[in-house]
Amino acid sequence: MPLTDTAIRSARPGEKTIKLFDGGGLYLELSPKGGKWWRLKYRLGGKEKRVSLGVYPTVGLKEARERREQAKKLIDQGIDPSEQKKEAKALAAAEAREQAATFEAVSREWYAKKTAHLTEDYRKQIISRLERMIFPHIGSKPFSSLEPADILIPARQAESRGAIETAHRLVRLAGQVCRYARLVGYCKYDVAAGLTEALPSVQTKHLAAITDPAQVGHLLRAIDEYRGDISIAYAMKILPYTFVRSGELRAAEWAEIDLDGAEWVVPAGRMKMRQPHVVPLARQVVELFAAMREYSGGGKLVFPSPFSATRCISDMGLLNALRRMGYEKGVMTIHGFRGMASTLLNEQGYRPDVIEAQLAHGERNTVRKAYNHAEYLPERRRMMQEWADFLDGLREQS
Repeated sequence: MPLTDTAIRSARPGEKTIKLFDGGGLYLELSPKGGKWWRLKYRLGGKEKRVSLGVYPTVGLKEARERREQAKKLIDQGIDPSEQKKEAKALAAAEAREQAATFEAVSREWYAKKTAHLTEDYRKQIISRLERMIFPHIGSKPFSSLEPADILIPARQAESRGAIETAHRLVRLAGQVCRYARLVGYCKYDVAAGLTEALPSVQTKHLAAITDPAQVGHLLRAIDEYRGDISIAYAMKILPYTFVRSGELRAAEWAEIDLDGAEWVVPAGRMKMRQPHVVPLARQVVELFAAMREYSGGGKLVFPSPFSATRCISDMGLLNALRRMGYEKGVMTIHGFRGMASTLLNEQGYRPDVIEAQLAHGERNTVRKAYNHAEYLPERRRMMQEWADFLDGLREQS
């Protein structure tokens, strides 16, 4: 006898599961705890099967019968409604995952996995660009639906402000995320590939650096004559010889420096690419560090701040010293000591790979990086001593 709404509502659970049949394979399954599920029993390929058609009262009697008829039409066509339901569920789950895999979500995943080896300051720059310049435009867009034109939106906005270099950086950053997304399966191709071609060319602006030998000699004499804070004075004297980055020098600790071995190992945490960097110390630099140790050797820092022994000197302190010597912004910068060394060492015929290794410019190939570290160190030691002697010669010229 077919079921009625009254019979369903009045049905009470028992100690065991109860089945209330409606006909055509449709029945209502009543659990001991009171739950009511619509089921359809059918045969396909000689096998008896069952499929769930919903839960009562969300699915009423009328709708359950309609679902039964829809399922029977599939069965008549040789289609298993249970398998179709599983496929539909899997498809819905896949679509939900696609919708959840937004550009922002994938970018944060990439950031967590792929930038951990970088310095904290560099990581802050990356996440800041994503959060301030890219996410507001395409952060909520599912990665699977991204198009090249979407990636260009934040880049075009930077371009409209005249920030061409920033526009290029944003495209390159998005490209890193897109390549990661392709490799892990969020999308089928890198939608950012080749997009820098759609942007105006970057007009490279090098930080001011003195490269004329005579002017370098004048600069070295000005540094020798500087009469400011002792930490600033010695940092400025050592910088031309070592041409390390400002942050690497300013935060130097005595534990990193081996004066007997004439070697300074800058730890990975202070290097841009998170790799330890060996700085061979020329005889002149060993003497400068030894002199500085008379002032700060009792503490942790080589160049403590004049305001606090637990803090190092600031980048502004070095820059102010340079300005007090008479060198304006367009003439020389603190970073310019690296450009000065690079230019003059290349002019003197030193191997570019050796110069780049001493500048600690990133090598993409990890194996090659490790090989070059061992291969170039003897050459770097010789080059650094010859560089120091060359600077001394320039200083002595009138």
